[in-house]
Amino acid sequence: MADVLKGLMNNLEDTDKEVYSTIKNELERQEHGLEMIPSESFISRAVMQALGSPMNNKYSEGYPGKRYYGGNQYIDVAENLAIERAKKLFSAEHVNVQPYSGSPANVAVYFALADFGDTLMGMRLDMGGHLTHGSPVNFTGKAYHFVSYGVDKKTGLLDMDEIRAIAKKEKPKIIVSGATAYPRTIDFKHFHEICEEIDAYSMADVSHIAGLIAGSAHPSPFPFTDVVTTTTHKTLCGPRGAMIMSRQEDRLKEIHHKGSKWNLAQLIDRAVFPGLQGGPHNHTNSAKAVAFGQALRPEFSVFARQIVKNAKALAEELISLDVRLVSGGTDNHLILVDLQNKGIKGKEAESALDKARITVNKNMIPYDPSTPFDPSGIRFGTPALTQRGMKESEMKQIAALMAKVLDNHDKPDVLKDVSEQVYELSSQFPLYPGLKL
Repeated sequence: MADVLKGLMNNLEDTDKEVYSTIKNELERQEHGLEMIPSESFISRAVMQALGSPMNNKYSEGYPGKRYYGGNQYIDVAENLAIERAKKLFSAEHVNVQPYSGSPANVAVYFALADFGDTLMGMRLDMGGHLTHGSPVNFTGKAYHFVSYGVDKKTGLLDMDEIRAIAKKEKPKIIVSGATAYPRTIDFKHFHEICEEIDAYSMADVSHIAGLIAGSAHPSPFPFTDVVTTTTHKTLCGPRGAMIMSRQEDRLKEIHHKGSKWNLAQLIDRAVFPGLQGGPHNHTNSAKAVAFGQALRPEFSVFARQIVKNAKALAEELISLDVRLVSGGTDNHLILVDLQNKGIKGKEAESALDKARITVNKNMIPYDPSTPFDPSGIRFGTPALTQRGMKESEMKQIAALMAKVLDNHDKPDVLKDVSEQVYELSSQFPLYPGLKL
């Protein structure tokens, strides 16, 4: 038996050559390509080490100091570090780091503050919102009565007057701000003011821009917003996971939760556990603590600002090359391209760019005449490029390569030439030099 167990404890290369080879190939793809999907970034070696640590082995249902299993003294330390660092990073009164991902985090907030069938309000998926902002194909759109807002057809910008008019008419219990494909600054304060007018909770989903907020490159939804959700990867550059931040007290308790003995923070915590989840992922929470600690360093603010500088430089160069951008540019990390003047749709553009070692994703554009399966746009951004040390000069070079692919998407020789140029460029900015799996 000892020999059998010893065999199970071997390293990955010796235990499973197929998986080892697959991971090695993925590392090579990342190293020698341009990763430009705006929701993607690279974790540090320190975060990677925490993810692959023995913290994975422990069950810890409950919260620090109040667990349903023994032996959690060090798990409590790691989770408390993550909580306290997140509070400091975002100036939040209360933080729950246990949500497994962004979608469960959003569902937990709805579950905490609304009843099934209640009216909620969020951004339409095809306008730049997320599935969990009330899409009819998602659980949130089935369990709650979601009313939606979008962007102005001409400008591609949020029309706050229209949003206020919808809110006053529909009287939602929660209004969700935040997006997955909106390249402009979001006025969280204006959203909260609308919520105050109709006695609704203000909820901001900052999953895409959390790192920009932490680095002071985008306005924060705090201190006025009631609840803020975010993933912990994307621009925050941590492990795949999420967290919920909120006020401690419930400003609408006498309206929506009259007689409840729970404050807002307690409602959130009870919705996460035991409401929706069991044991937290302790290796991920430990890695969150590491990532938040890194984001608290002064250099992270420099990095966040460079993400935006790079996105603006990339956008400006693309415009000069006759690539049409939704809203005419970007204020953040993200660029949304309208391909209708290029005679190509998103699916084919994504495929052509992939052949050239440039990774983007096909995406709906506002008022898209096409379908989600083959939309009229592509979406990409600059977080992962910026992490590698690329700056404005590289963005101009990358814009030229992207435009060349879009204009010659059906020419294999052109795609091969661009692929070779991308390989050469990416090799100048090594991602994980010397990394051993």
